[in-house]
Amino acid sequence: MDMYFAVLNFALAGVIGIVGILTLKKVSVPREVVFASIPLLFGLHQLTEGFVWLGVGGEITHRALQMAETIFIYYAQGVLPFLVPLAIWLIEKNSFKKQLVGVLTILGFGLMVYTLYGLATFPSSVKVVNGMLNYSNPWTANYYDALIYVLTTCGSLMLSSSISIQLFGFFNFIGLSIIALLRPYGFTSVWCLYAATISGLLYFYFVERRIQFLQDLKKERAELSDEILAKQEALSDAFLEEKNELSEQIEIELNELSQRKLFTKKV
Repeated sequence: MDMYFAVLNFALAGVIGIVGILTLKKVSVPREVVFASIPLLFGLHQLTEGFVWLGVGGEITHRALQMAETIFIYYAQGVLPFLVPLAIWLIEKNSFKKQLVGVLTILGFGLMVYTLYGLATFPSSVKVVNGMLNYSNPWTANYYDALIYVLTTCGSLMLSSSISIQLFGFFNFIGLSIIALLRPYGFTSVWCLYAATISGLLYFYFVERRIQFLQDLKKERAELSDEILAKQEALSDAFLEEKNELSEQIEIELNELSQRKLFTKKV
């Protein structure tokens, strides 16, 4: 059974990883990179849990299991509550919502530092409970951390101006709540699996963003071409006007010189 779940995680990691790479290829501006990298990071996260399953099944060494477990729990409990609001803050355009997400980003950074300190100080453990991986650490086993975690991750997503991202946050919140109520012992593992699966939805958000970006770029180029053409016409008119003025001036001077008979021979 452990081998079955390991293979399942490896297969899911491959699929999500491919979607993650495709998502990154749809990035239009640098500030989107952090958010676009989330599906790929979730794919790598599931790859790590595949090795955890191998470890609890005795297929790899205890040292390798500890490394995989540490990477998984550090990312899931430590990095995500800061990474998610930071990614939203970078791409948010609405000034008011950006300020709110900025507050959650600062809160998430504080939670990340606090959590990583605890994870580094107190030993973590992983075991199989009712067919699910149970990650536990005495430092993070409290409701206060969980509340701030949900607020910074799901809250920042639902504050986004994009409906696609709002739905992603809403689905995460619903899934997280159901897992917390029905399978609290498998919360970290199952929620990350669920979040990784639905993170593929972000690909469609970036496809939409890419289309809009290219349309805006096309519009800007058209406006720039019209502006250049208008300037060329203005310069042409100015040149013709100057040429006409110069011709009139020459004609006047020639008439004046002719009247003075400067160009006639004396008889």
